[in-house]
Amino acid sequence: MKKNTRAFIISLGILLVVGLGLLWWVAAGTKENPKEEREVTSEPQKPGNSESPIKNEENTEEETEPVQEIEEPVQEPVELVFSGDILLSSYVLNNYETSGISGVLSEELLGEMQSADLTMVNEEFPFSTRGTQAQDKQFTFRIDPSYVKLFQEMGIDVVTVANNHALDYGTEALSDTFQTLDEAGIAYVGAGESKERAAQPYITEMGGKTFGFLAASRVIPEVSWNIENQQPGMLCTYDSTQLCEAIRKAKENCDYVVVYVHWGIERENTPQDYQRQLGKAYIDAGADLVIGAHPHVLQGIEYYNGKPIVYSLGNYIFNQEIGSTLLLKATVTPENETTLQLIPAYASGAKTQKMNEADSAELYQFMEEISFGIAVTEEGKVEEQEQ
Repeated sequence: MKKNTRAFIISLGILLVVGLGLLWWVAAGTKENPKEEREVTSEPQKPGNSESPIKNEENTEEETEPVQEIEEPVQEPVELVFSGDILLSSYVLNNYETSGISGVLSEELLGEMQSADLTMVNEEFPFSTRGTQAQDKQFTFRIDPSYVKLFQEMGIDVVTVANNHALDYGTEALSDTFQTLDEAGIAYVGAGESKERAAQPYITEMGGKTFGFLAASRVIPEVSWNIENQQPGMLCTYDSTQLCEAIRKAKENCDYVVVYVHWGIERENTPQDYQRQLGKAYIDAGADLVIGAHPHVLQGIEYYNGKPIVYSLGNYIFNQEIGSTLLLKATVTPENETTLQLIPAYASGAKTQKMNEADSAELYQFMEEISFGIAVTEEGKVEEQEQ
């Protein structure tokens, strides 16, 4: 009886020890792997929490943001259109009041200006009704700002105001010009309220490229017009240093740079030696196309390092009669090459119109004669020739 009792007690003790051991082992195992308990008892994490959220058992694939590929801009040909001097004279404004824009420009020329990717002209006057008329100056111009609507209807995007008439009525009228153009959404270059603004390019993107436009004058009636001597004023290029520096800066941010310069001798079809020297200096500084104005007549074309210099486009819209002028179409290819096309025109009764084929052919021949190493095709395309 005692033997059986002792055996029972021993067996009970062994079972108790084994049971306690099992309990300790289970408890220790749970502490070593706490993730299983968190997955069962924790609530899902909120977005923005530093820890990873709990995965949904029904959707085990992680949701990831799609990777957006950066597409290179598609480069396409860009069409730039340029004209020479524009003065909204009383003859021109009378036509406009009577017949609208069709009394100022023919439908064909108007279409060329409006359809271009960008159209740039020389504005040979200030938009203002204020200011004091310049003394001892034979011709002074000033146009009411309300007529900026003609520029808008023509599709003009950029004007150069660096010329010998922008300050005909002083700094007040020039400041009014800036304000008028700004309100009309038309960019201006070559002058400004400060030296920095006068040398600032107009920059825009077209056809997958960045284009910059600059302007300066080498014709002013007195030194006070130079931005160096008074502000507002205009950028001058009697010395090419400042304009060349502006070109270099523009080229750092632009694929293609256009420079529009006021220079030359009035009524002379042949450019001065300094014009040819300056034009080449601008190209050496980074310009891709140089356009000129001021002589009021056409001057020739020259290529330098494969880039065109158009010395003068003459008067485009001015007084009653213009014997011959050009609307210049420059097409810039994706390879940054420039193709020029001449669109011959003339003005009669203060309306500028496209020439007929016979007169156009004569003008093409004349342009070849006054240019340097170019040929003009029947379609008006300009081709560089070996000299």
